[in-house]
Amino acid sequence: MKLFLPDPLRRQLGIAPGPGASRGGVELRTAQRSRDLAYRLKLIARDRDAEEAAPSGGTLHGLALLEEVWQRVIGLYLQSRDSGFLRRVLEVLAHQMGDEALRDVLDRFEAEFLTLDPVAPEDAAARSPASRGMVDRQGVLRELLVFWLIHSNPAARQQIRLLHDCPLVNDPVFASFSSAVTDFLASLPGLDENDESLLAMLLAPYREAPDSIGQQLRLLLARWGKLLGSLEGQIQRGIDVIVEEEAPRFAEGPGPTQAPKLLFESDGNEASYSQDRDWMPQLVLVAKNVFVWLDQLSKAHGRPIRRLDQIPDQALEGLARSGFTGLWLIGIWERSPASERIKRQAGNPEAMASAYSLRRYQVAENLGGETALEVLGQRAGRYGVRLAADMVPNHTGIDSDWLLDHPDWFLGEATCPFPSYRFEGPDLSPSPEVGIFLEDHYWDRSDAAVVFKRLDRVGGGTRFIYHGNDGTSMPWNDTAQLDYLNAELRQAVIDTIVSVAQRFPVIRFDAAMTLAKRHFQRLWFPQPGDSGAIPSRAERGLSRAEFDRHMPKEFWREVVDRVSVEAPDTLLMAEAFWLMEGYFVRSLGMHRVYNSAFMNMLRDRKNAEYRELIKETLEYDPRILERYVNFMSNPDEATAVDQF
Repeated sequence: MKLFLPDPLRRQLGIAPGPGASRGGVELRTAQRSRDLAYRLKLIARDRDAEEAAPSGGTLHGLALLEEVWQRVIGLYLQSRDSGFLRRVLEVLAHQMGDEALRDVLDRFEAEFLTLDPVAPEDAAARSPASRGMVDRQGVLRELLVFWLIHSNPAARQQIRLLHDCPLVNDPVFASFSSAVTDFLASLPGLDENDESLLAMLLAPYREAPDSIGQQLRLLLARWGKLLGSLEGQIQRGIDVIVEEEAPRFAEGPGPTQAPKLLFESDGNEASYSQDRDWMPQLVLVAKNVFVWLDQLSKAHGRPIRRLDQIPDQALEGLARSGFTGLWLIGIWERSPASERIKRQAGNPEAMASAYSLRRYQVAENLGGETALEVLGQRAGRYGVRLAADMVPNHTGIDSDWLLDHPDWFLGEATCPFPSYRFEGPDLSPSPEVGIFLEDHYWDRSDAAVVFKRLDRVGGGTRFIYHGNDGTSMPWNDTAQLDYLNAELRQAVIDTIVSVAQRFPVIRFDAAMTLAKRHFQRLWFPQPGDSGAIPSRAERGLSRAEFDRHMPKEFWREVVDRVSVEAPDTLLMAEAFWLMEGYFVRSLGMHRVYNSAFMNMLRDRKNAEYRELIKETLEYDPRILERYVNFMSNPDEATAVDQF
């Protein structure tokens, strides 16, 4: 799979000369190579001060796929319709253009686009396709026809001016060739009886989708998909890469709210609810950002209150009197030092590290550590208040213990997926053996990279690890994404959850829906036709069967089953959006799940849609409604006062 580029541009791009080839251009078999080429073309366009926009990697990959499609279609035409097609085209062109003009077009096209090694003037005549006979002329003509079809594409007009800038295409002889080819192809039948002509058949995608290469590929896939063999899958991936590039990215927040429509499971799963303990249905939980709360308590009581075991009994008794039976302590774990450094260097000198960018699941020492937690738990229990904690399963801090010791537990690549990325800023690692570098544009907030760089100073290896990302907003730049296709990692996370469950009667799982199989695959290993969430992941996609081999069971089902044995008095609560609420409590066995659809519809005044949602739920399984958690607001969203 290649892209036609004139010889001077190939040399400017640093594509090394090689032996002459019947098919020239630059090979673009992967989206990665297309992004690399797009970056180099961008630099050339900038140096030239060219008016034409440099093409994106997805556009280049799409153009290369179109070239391959036209090669296959011409091959199909030769096999099934007219084996002498190319010979007849040459004869007609020679008649209409004149043999000398045709020879000039073929020779110049071969020299400018097909030959990768320099040709001495005295050898040019011997290298001419016209002098080598009809077979060679047909081979060059086939390439020229494909080139002409690409050059005729209105969706790529700007890019073509940059890619095909050479004397031939600006010469009247090429215009004469184009006119003669157009007339002749219009006189030939298409591949089947429904085609108006061969010309109409070939140009149909351009006519129906003149502004979109992605849509042109979809049309070709629908028309000839099964006839294209292995190219069919490549085309679908190419479409996915384009969709991925064009997907909207939102600077903050979860992006637009999806119109609610209840999506119940249709895979035959039986109901598998977890058994409630007596206290669970009566749980009323209050969230406290622990450092903010301690500061408020210090001011209210006129003395420093810095540790969990220093929280006054009056505060705990006051919560109980107000009707709260649970205290959710946000931010008690050891946080990422890198997260704090990133925030402060970005212009917030008083910022703490994010409560969701964690170094390890130990109570922070500046809160008194595990001993202070144990004391607080005992004292709160005397007032009937149970403690709750977050568990953040889909990512860790960018400098977590796991990132330092187990880089293979994270989603990453040996090469950077985007050649424009630079990692020349400060080293954020706490270890002299490992370097951790953000992409440079994070620091001035001019861009948001999907990966950061991890440098192994002992072994010498480099990995580019993905930031945590749910596909609805910018990547979380102080986090590292865990790879749930790694069985060892899954086991480590489950062990950690059990450890947290043995210390806390209530666990709230952050962004739990991202680890449901369907969404983890959609985000990170998308099936063909199911991409667009996270840049550069389309080419890492897997079929459902391949994905299931790596992750045979639902992770959350394994968690629920383990906790039910080893910490049975712990309530498991999932923050789950994307209309996954029913699945999390009915099939995966979570005790509770966020009633997020209700909150969004209430805020947006979508009363009729909420009524329909409730009706569908009641018809399907009313027990789902008993497991919903109604909440005033979520810690990483605007407050209820602001939203309503």
